[in-house]
Amino acid sequence: MLLYIDPSVTTFVIEAVVGIVIAGGAIISVAFRKAKKKINTALNIDENSKKEVEDEIEEI
Repeated sequence: MLLYIDPSVTTFVIEAVVGIVIAGGAIISVAFRKAKKKINTALNIDENSKKEVEDEIEEI
């Protein structure tokens, strides 16, 4: 049995799959950042403790 798949349907399916993958990546990224922040807070870890801060620039 041969089926004809219209090119517009194929394009729509590809776009839908890509959209789902991108949305899933964004959700995973946000969840990872939130989990990392909660873990750092629970363990009293300050990520900014070893960073060097530059002085403010003053105009003359």
